[in-house]
Amino acid sequence: MAPPPGSSTTRSPLPDPSAPVSETTSDSNPNSPNPTASSGAGARQLLGMKGASGTSNIWKIRLQLMKPVTWIPLIWGVLCGAAASGNFHWTFSEVGASIACMLMSGPLLAGYTQTINDYYDREIDAINEPYRPIPSGAIPLWQVKAQIWVLLLAGLGVAYGLDLWAGHTTPVLLLLALGGSFVSFIYSAPPLKLKQNGWLGNYALGASYIALPWWAGQALFGQLTWTTALLTLAYSLAGLGIAVVNDFKSVEGDRALGLQSLPVAFGIEKASWISAGMIDVFQLAMVAVLIAIGQHFAAVLLVLLIIPQITFQDIWLLRDPVAFDVKYQASAQPFLVLGMLVTALAIGHSDLVVM
Repeated sequence: MAPPPGSSTTRSPLPDPSAPVSETTSDSNPNSPNPTASSGAGARQLLGMKGASGTSNIWKIRLQLMKPVTWIPLIWGVLCGAAASGNFHWTFSEVGASIACMLMSGPLLAGYTQTINDYYDREIDAINEPYRPIPSGAIPLWQVKAQIWVLLLAGLGVAYGLDLWAGHTTPVLLLLALGGSFVSFIYSAPPLKLKQNGWLGNYALGASYIALPWWAGQALFGQLTWTTALLTLAYSLAGLGIAVVNDFKSVEGDRALGLQSLPVAFGIEKASWISAGMIDVFQLAMVAVLIAIGQHFAAVLLVLLIIPQITFQDIWLLRDPVAFDVKYQASAQPFLVLGMLVTALAIGHSDLVVM
């Protein structure tokens, strides 16, 4: 599972959110540019980022729906899980298996998640990002549905193949893929639509960033223990804080459609403090865990990686999260993901891999 699409804040009068979005319209132009697009908009289009330009190339549109920029945290999570297993070796076979696991977690299942999210978000995107592929009419809905099924089935197939490669008597990777895909569905789709609740939706998102790909990597090369599973679920609460950052730019559309994101429920200022607090507190909790298991050097490294994040929160996130959300994430998140790897390596060299 991966984060919902980025969206730009619109201050112009809102269109009627109840108006249906048709599969195609005679006057829609898939080449009509995003009014905020600038230099580099073509690259942003391919990565699925905001500020993208329009295109009529169906394969570029499909790729945009899959949002490649959101694959990176899941690919990194697989790497962390492999490190936490304490049993990864730099052999051709294991490197190939790790690449296949990254393919499953990123392009296939994160791509599935992002496509299904765009499908169910087509009304809110008509408010926040009317130039995106579905609300702009650049791709018919039947083709979007076909893409969802192809990505899902391919991801499940790769998961089962990895179970066979690892010799699992219980298809752990397939079960994780099924569970993650189900969470992705109920995150976006009614009637549950977890994203309507800021706490549940963002925690599901945080777990998809951290816990699920970590579990996949660790189960592939070692043994996924209850201790490390619970630790990564706690670590995912830091991911909840990251997910809140994605909500600031879409407050107007969320409020119009009744989505109770944390910025809508608490206001932008309070939500920015909640976001920063969740990110910092649960990383510091991991510092305490590392000290408890005797990994003192890793604990010091993690503290040193948390300090710049707090600094950037003061500079960007807490001052104006709507204007500076992208700058904050670009500045702070590299330190957070490096901290994940430090924690994973420390766990892989501790007794937690057998507990």
